[in-house]
Amino acid sequence: MNAGSFDAAGSAPPPALSRPRQALWWLNKGGLAMGPEWRKAHELCQMQEGDPAHDIVHALVHRIEGDAANAGYWYRRAGRRPATSVAGEWQRLADELA
Repeated sequence: MNAGSFDAAGSAPPPALSRPRQALWWLNKGGLAMGPEWRKAHELCQMQEGDPAHDIVHALVHRIEGDAANAGYWYRRAGRRPATSVAGEWQRLADELA
């Protein structure tokens, strides 16, 4: 994974990134917290529900929101378990999703 692809200095993610990676970019830009970047990440995840990459990032989005039940639903759909921390989960997904 090219760490530069998640450089949050720009105003938008590089267009070549997949939607799940774009969502991770927005979450990183927003400091892994609720706000306008979180909303953009959520919208991207909703664009292809049922795709495991979209669903696992969707789980992280709801985990950041603090909605454990909704996050759990998306983790189950993706067939995954959450990492110990939000930051750890973000890093795991950034490393895995190409």
